[in-house]
Amino acid sequence: MNEMKDRVTITVKRGAQNEEPHFEVYRVPYREGMSVLDAIMWIRTNIDSSLAVRYSCINANACKECMVMVDGKTQYACTTRLLNRDTTIEPLSNKVLIKDLVTDIVPPKENLHFIVKNIPSNV
Repeated sequence: MNEMKDRVTITVKRGAQNEEPHFEVYRVPYREGMSVLDAIMWIRTNIDSSLAVRYSCINANACKECMVMVDGKTQYACTTRLLNRDTTIEPLSNKVLIKDLVTDIVPPKENLHFIVKNIPSNV
């Protein structure tokens, strides 16, 4: 059985739309093979339940919901393995920020605001 003896530092970019973003640092138990999502959920469960993150793969088989920036690269948090070193996790930089790690991932042409705005007036 893998014991969680080592700890890694996870730095998370926090904030919401129209707020000044800030970084929070967490020390998370490390176990070889754990995912970035495992670390985020450990933070939510054990340290800070206010950390906003979106994921559905576990419950609804809906992929792409947990996409974040891990050390500057766009990654799926559920499949990206956490390394035994300091890691920075940020929301997607090319999407509208909702809160913390949650961004509006709906393609613009599928967004309800876009659809309603572009309904022809003769319909």
